[in-house]
Amino acid sequence: MTTSAINKSQRKAAKVAGLAYLITFTLVVFVNFGILDRLLVENNATETARNILANEQLFRIGITGSLIYCTGLMVLFTALYVILKPINQGLALLGTFWRLVWVLMWLLMTLNLFDALRLISGGTYLGAFETERLQALGRFHLAKGIDYYYVGLLFTALASTLYSYLWLKSGYIPRTLAVLGIISSAFCVACTFIFYIFPDFDKIVNLWWFDMPMAIFDIALSFWLLFKGLRPAGLAQLNLTNQEK
Repeated sequence: MTTSAINKSQRKAAKVAGLAYLITFTLVVFVNFGILDRLLVENNATETARNILANEQLFRIGITGSLIYCTGLMVLFTALYVILKPINQGLALLGTFWRLVWVLMWLLMTLNLFDALRLISGGTYLGAFETERLQALGRFHLAKGIDYYYVGLLFTALASTLYSYLWLKSGYIPRTLAVLGIISSAFCVACTFIFYIFPDFDKIVNLWWFDMPMAIFDIALSFWLLFKGLRPAGLAQLNLTNQEK
């Protein structure tokens, strides 16, 4: 195992990463389950449009929350890069680029929310279209966000697998936690790939389980970084030596 002396910037980045993940996770859960799930009605464009127009300010808060979420992710990924760069700069940079695809997909999902709102709100230049058609188009923009989500999920799971390998190599966190990250992230990659080819795969493995194990790992890692910080390289090397004995 390769270890690296931990510098001050890495220690600060660990705290930032732990806090940033917990904040962004809480925010995205609130936006999706506290706001959007209350307004969007599956397979019912008319009811969805009615809910959004009756709660337009709440819907816009959800859009704003999504944009803040993306901003928080940039902070998180920068902090993770600072921590893992000394272990392998090339792999840390590759993981960061993969994670940026996740941010890009989320931004596209957010733009879909703007598009849907504009369509169902109507306007002078949309007067040539029937209300039902505009509502259907609006619901279509909302629905296609799921495709962006699973494209982004593949790349963020690949990044998580790579990051977990670097965590294992660094010795900065417990070996068991790093191995959990590798297994849960690789599982998400496999499920997403299979789902692309076999769309009925969700009947075998529920969609919730694609990324749930990885989310559990991320939460555990965040609490570790926030409250325990990075383990000294010497301690990690000592633990490795004891395991080899």
